[in-house]
Amino acid sequence: MPDTELRETTPPRTPPAARAPRPVRDHAVDALRVFAILGVVLGHWLVTAFVADPSGRDLHVTSPLRTMPELAPVSWVFQTLAVFFLVGGYSAAKASRPGEAWAALMRRRLARFARPLPVLALAWVPVAAGLWWAGFSAGTVRTMIELVVSPLWFLCVYAALTALTPLIAAAWERFGLRGAALPVAATAAIDLGRFALGAPGWTGWATVLTAWLLPYYLGLGWAGGALRSRRAGLALLGGGAAATALLVLFAGYPASMVGVPGAPVSNLSPPTLAAVAFGLAQTGLAVLLHGPLTRWTRHARVRAAVGRAGRPAMTVFLWHQTALMGVTAVTLLTLGSLQGVHTAPGRPEWILMRLPWLAVCAAALTVITVLAGRFERGPSRPRKDLGW
Repeated sequence: MPDTELRETTPPRTPPAARAPRPVRDHAVDALRVFAILGVVLGHWLVTAFVADPSGRDLHVTSPLRTMPELAPVSWVFQTLAVFFLVGGYSAAKASRPGEAWAALMRRRLARFARPLPVLALAWVPVAAGLWWAGFSAGTVRTMIELVVSPLWFLCVYAALTALTPLIAAAWERFGLRGAALPVAATAAIDLGRFALGAPGWTGWATVLTAWLLPYYLGLGWAGGALRSRRAGLALLGGGAAATALLVLFAGYPASMVGVPGAPVSNLSPPTLAAVAFGLAQTGLAVLLHGPLTRWTRHARVRAAVGRAGRPAMTVFLWHQTALMGVTAVTLLTLGSLQGVHTAPGRPEWILMRLPWLAVCAAALTVITVLAGRFERGPSRPRKDLGW
């Protein structure tokens, strides 16, 4: 066969530039994720107080929100879970590649969650043994382990929503914004059952799925072009804030958007209708901030800083409580009981005493992130996913 005929019958190779383009990364959403993780870390460090007994080897956990309920507005700033699920839904919608099976996409997205978990578990075996050897009580060691494990519920819910993304996306295609009424109504019905109709308390845990489904659902719609107008953002922010205020003032829901030790009702454990309304307000605020953040992240230095801060987000989330407890234990063993670290938060001055220690916790977390971050990154490869 002549060479010219061979060239005519051979299918042309698709040049790289003509192949399916890689999704464009939304750096404004990356910035929202960074702000959300910052809120979680600072919130936990501010409202988690370890109080040492006279022996210096027994610690119990309390919160300044318990002794100073007037500080409840602090929780409105640092409780950012709805933003996590909002950007999670957004990222899930943007992360798919042409022709990629959903199972493969799910494995790729959840691998970043799975990699660091065994490291955290293995690290805490010698840490717990060391605390016991140093003389800390069994109750103190158990409390610390519980604080390490407790945030992992977030990963379970996130994994479930990620697995259900095709169904959630199909629901958005069919119902659009009207579909958001279903998780709101489900959460309201569950709250009504346990608070007014005598349903068992355990039924409330169903809201762990219904409450966080709402921002995830809205995130999927947002990625598809919905909620882009300023009017939509203002409606969500104003409506969510008004509904939250009404539920707190007239329906008996707590003002704090995080759990308070000893309180009969928590807005997070499990999530309540007030937490859902608050999440709608946060969604509206995120939508309104998207434009300014987009302009802000057009600067190369800002974009690089957001990227550096966002890459170890999973490590920061998993290890930030360990950093707090490490600073607490080491300072108690070496320096004794310190104001703002080991003392009861009974007065507003406690907050001022606490603030300098946040820098120490941040330094400890930075060291941990450098050491443990490699397990989150996994094998070196070009980064294609839009985040977690």
